[in-house]
Amino acid sequence: MRGRAWAGAVLVLGAQIPALWLAAAVEVYTSEEVVAVNGTNQRLKCTFSSSSPVSPQLSVTWNFQPEDLSSHEPVFYYLKEPYKPPSGRFKDRVTWDGNVERNDVSIIIWNLQPSDNGTFTCQVTNWPDVYGSIGQVRLRVVQKVSFSEIHFLAVAIGSASVLMIIVVLVVIICRQRRQKAQQKRAEVSETELKEKESLKTREEKEASPLED
Repeated sequence: MRGRAWAGAVLVLGAQIPALWLAAAVEVYTSEEVVAVNGTNQRLKCTFSSSSPVSPQLSVTWNFQPEDLSSHEPVFYYLKEPYKPPSGRFKDRVTWDGNVERNDVSIIIWNLQPSDNGTFTCQVTNWPDVYGSIGQVRLRVVQKVSFSEIHFLAVAIGSASVLMIIVVLVVIICRQRRQKAQQKRAEVSETELKEKESLKTREEKEASPLED
C-alpha cells in the first residue's frame, strides 16, 4: 500500500512540475534581426517579464555564436552590477545599457565589424524564476544601409511630387506665354487699326480741298 501511495504521489508531483515551471518562467523578448553599418555602434535590446519581483540575485547572460556556428562566446554578464568580458572579441567593445528595475537588460556593441555577424542570446534568471525562454537576435553588419521598401516608396513619392510640380510649372509658363502672345497680337491689331483709321482720316482731309 505504501509503495502504491508513494508512486501515486510521484505521479501527481510529476504532473504538477510542468505547471510550476510555466508559472515561474521568465519570458525574454528581443528583436529577431538587427542590421547595422560597419564601424557604427548598435544597441541590442532585450527585455523580460517575470512572475516575481526583481530579485537582488537577478542575473543576465549575453552570449554570441558566429555565423560559422562555432562554439558560443561570452559577451556580457550582469549580477548586481555589470561585468565586461575580460578577453575575446568583445573586450572593451560592450557596455551595459539596461535598467533591471524597468525589466530592461540591453547592451551596446561598439565599433561593429563584419566578424560580428551572428546570433546573440540573452538569458535572464530572477529567483525563484530560474527557467524560461532565451532571447535571440541575429546581427547583420553591412558596409552601407540598403534601401528598404519604405525608402523606395519615399523616393518614388518624392520623384512623383517633383515631376508633378515641374508639369504644373510648365503648364503655367505655357499659358502665360500664350496669353502674352495673344495680348501682343491684340496690341498689334489695334495699332494697325489705328494706323488705318489715321491714314483714312488724312486721305479724307487731303481730298476735301479738291472738292471745294
